[in-house]
Amino acid sequence: MSLAAPRERTSVLPALVVLAWIPAVLVGDRGVGSGRQLLLGAGTWLLLAALLRRESSLVRAQVAVVIAFATAVEYTFSPLLEVYVYRLHNVPAFVPPGHGLVYLAALALGRSALFRTHPRGLVGAAVVLGGAYAAWGLFWSPRLDVLGAFWYLCLLGFLAWGRSRLLYVGALVVVTYLEVLGTRLGTWTWQPHDPTGIVAIGNPPSVAAGGYGWFDLAAVLAVPVLLRLVLRLRLVTGVRVAGTTPEPATARD
Repeated sequence: MSLAAPRERTSVLPALVVLAWIPAVLVGDRGVGSGRQLLLGAGTWLLLAALLRRESSLVRAQVAVVIAFATAVEYTFSPLLEVYVYRLHNVPAFVPPGHGLVYLAALALGRSALFRTHPRGLVGAAVVLGGAYAAWGLFWSPRLDVLGAFWYLCLLGFLAWGRSRLLYVGALVVVTYLEVLGTRLGTWTWQPHDPTGIVAIGNPPSVAAGGYGWFDLAAVLAVPVLLRLVLRLRLVTGVRVAGTTPEPATARD
């Protein structure tokens, strides 16, 4: 995936909307039951659908892959392995679409005119600030955080060899904001160690954005295959139903 593309959107508005929605949902979740979480989930899906209306088929497919991949990770590492635990010991209904919003916000920041004007400076700042955060987790945090340092190494790898460096910078901003708010409000809590008892984890772990690089990689690998399948289905449907060939989705991102 490349952030440079024709007719690319350069507004940070989607990111600002998401950054405002995150605390609204997290505060709305405090002290409520699963029924209220369903309502918050429905609202999050509606917001995601509204923001995706103006996006290309490619971006929609990327977000869909990220949601699917992130949801599988959620159910594996929260209810099953209990690496982190949500307040009601479930995966709240707003979490799967929330991952889509977080990814879209990081994407919006990465392709924005603001970020595109200073790419090298922002990447350098991400390296320095992320490194400082990881070092704090290793040496000065009240709780040792080895996982955060590992994720920082992942972030460095994606910044060095990934095709969406500014997206990863955007993810560092959005994911750090989300993790700090979510843990401070008690929406979820990270366990002190992984299931093996070997890897120490902060609450939250630093530089969790390094994990979002893997979500983006999943989208990069899966989306071309997914779009080809969709195009084939449209071609078959068009021939059988209308006898016309639909236009292929354009890759703007």
